Amino acid sequence: MKVIIAAAGTGGHINPGIAIANKIREKDNSSEIIFIGTNRGLEKDLVPRAGYKLKTIDAHGITRKITLENVKNVAKTLKSVGKAKQIIKEFKPDIVIGTGGYICGPVIYAAHRLKIPTMLHESNAFPGIAVKMFAKKVNAVLVGFEDAIKRIPKAKKIILTGTPTKIQDLNLSEVQKNAIKEALGFKTELSLVLVVGGSQGAKSINDTLIDIIKNKKINYQIIWAAGPKQYDGIKAELEKNNINIDKIENIKVVPYIYNMEEIINSVDIVVARSGAMTITEIARVGKPAIFIPFPFATENHQEYNARVLEKIGAARIILNKDLNSESLQKEINDILQSKDKQAEMGRKAKEIAIDNVEERIYNEIVKILQ
Repeated sequence: MKVIIAAAGTGGHINPGIAIANKIREKDNSSEIIFIGTNRGLEKDLVPRAGYKLKTIDAHGITRKITLENVKNVAKTLKSVGKAKQIIKEFKPDIVIGTGGYICGPVIYAAHRLKIPTMLHESNAFPGIAVKMFAKKVNAVLVGFEDAIKRIPKAKKIILTGTPTKIQDLNLSEVQKNAIKEALGFKTELSLVLVVGGSQGAKSINDTLIDIIKNKKINYQIIWAAGPKQYDGIKAELEKNNINIDKIENIKVVPYIYNMEEIINSVDIVVARSGAMTITEIARVGKPAIFIPFPFATENHQEYNARVLEKIGAARIILNKDLNSESLQKEINDILQSKDKQAEMGRKAKEIAIDNVEERIYNEIVKILQ
């Protein structure tokens, strides 16, 4: 099987593409897979690191505003269709798969024009422009959330498969959770809250945490992934208030969490942005969540993602404009006051988790090729 996967920009688009590639390679070790992306996004690091060749085109995200920069980006993206066609003709794939984002536009269009079978995977509850645009042209659209189905009414074929994630439910015992807490320097008798704003951090969440630290009024513990690019600025801000970032009682601040599967399985609550991957991971492990959707996400898709868990009682939402130390602590304390409430929210989160996601996606690929 020869496969091209179009994935670019954020880990939320690229990691599902890599997971699909890994499943294809697992099922067919003679398969040949390449990725098409840009030379600007995380794909230039993540794809080669996963062991796949990356071909690049000069595609860009396009806004609805009429600006000189947007006109230039439209021209570059249209021109990139030709480059995508060239790559497809040279590689001769059996199928071209897009995992969301602006890169899908030129690549899926090029493949469609060349009469190559195509598939799209949409991880968000509110589908992106490229997915909606090509839904009736591709052989199948696979979605991560059931809520997305009603928002792609023109799809030729649409299947709920879920979104691939490396995070799994480890079913840790209390003894195992306590051991992880102790290894991090935390007390076992206090609740532990994970705060994460995505791989790069989130400034509004980070500013709120700084205020909480300054006020010194918490009766729980926090492990806080601040983001590699924001960590030094946070450290400097705390130093202005004579606070050593490495010696904050009950709070551990790190640039990035590399053992996220272990950490998310051992905490009591997750506070986070609401990208599709984050929602999927929280549902998989079954944790209560407080979401602060990124307000500038395309089509406000992060809020739609968060509403998926909120409407079933598995999560709370604080809009970015309403976020401050008081509103965040109010929600955290409300959830932490009852172990039964935490267990119920976690159980409800698991209701939307889908098993064997990669297997489901692989089966749909095989159906198209047959």
